[in-house]
Amino acid sequence: MWEYLVHGEPTPRVAALLEGVGQALEAQGFRQNPQAEAPNLVLNAIAPENPKPYRRKAQATFVASVLELPHFPENPLQNLYPYLVRALSNVLLAYVPGQGVKFLTLELGHYEEPEGAAFYERVAARLRPIACSRLVINNLFEPDLEPELWEGDELTKSLHRAGKRLKEWDLLPAPFPIEEILPPEDLRHVKRLYGIGGLSYGNLSVRKDERRFWMSASGVDKANLKAVGRDILMVKGYDPGRNAILLSIPPHVEPRRVSVDAIEHWMIYREHPGVGAILHVHAWMEGVPATPFNYPCGTYELAQAVAEKVREAPDPTRAVVGLKNHGLTITGRSMDEILERIEGRLIRTVPMV
Repeated sequence: MWEYLVHGEPTPRVAALLEGVGQALEAQGFRQNPQAEAPNLVLNAIAPENPKPYRRKAQATFVASVLELPHFPENPLQNLYPYLVRALSNVLLAYVPGQGVKFLTLELGHYEEPEGAAFYERVAARLRPIACSRLVINNLFEPDLEPELWEGDELTKSLHRAGKRLKEWDLLPAPFPIEEILPPEDLRHVKRLYGIGGLSYGNLSVRKDERRFWMSASGVDKANLKAVGRDILMVKGYDPGRNAILLSIPPHVEPRRVSVDAIEHWMIYREHPGVGAILHVHAWMEGVPATPFNYPCGTYELAQAVAEKVREAPDPTRAVVGLKNHGLTITGRSMDEILERIEGRLIRTVPMV
């Protein structure tokens, strides 16, 4: 049984929205439990002048903050993203009574559900994949990286070159300055719960050998990937018992966390020995197969959905998979080969549906 609770002080119209969405969630297998210590989903009503967060106690709790507005802003990312971050949310629901809800995700996706027939059911259906997902963002660092790799190798140099080219193509969206948006207490809470060092978008990796791969770190400048353990990390496995990514690091380095999509890359490399590199960008290509749900980044469910689409591709070693309302995951024999294939073919605006 999945549990949810309502938090905050909703306006009368937001209260009516949350009641309707709550009933729709219950019809889809959820149970409201106001005393839940670690609910699957929190519907957090916030106000524009003071978007108070729900201070979750477990990574497994997903927070959907709900904000009433008189109208939708022309630039939803610029105008609404700070509310999403300040409220420590996984997703923001901007509600304009009589018009509908605009969803905004941490990964920069934004899409609408207009009011009309089955409105509450449609909003609940958007929230369900988020609430039922399992994050795989814990990292276990082991100081066992071979000394000859402490300064990197030809593969890490290929990641450095790729990051530079992505910057030249304007495919590295400027990260939101989380340190400037959140007050110190909330920033400490987020870092304690998730180990987040910053918000940045896109990631890339290259296979090292049969079981290991180099991957970009989380929250770093992808246009300047250099230092092993800080900008680039060696992923050596996934521990399902501890639900954590295993990493080899030099013993003298205070490491950064690997990209949240490491579980997705791990699944693809494990299943397809011919895949030598993987690139994820917030862009699009015409006619690509896409995942059916907008799963959050770093979840096992998103990794499974992408891995399934790679498996179905005519050539899994040269696949292009769309992540719904998010971007692309692209496999290749090498990072240079991926960049050659996609140059000039990418659409910077991801379609939101």
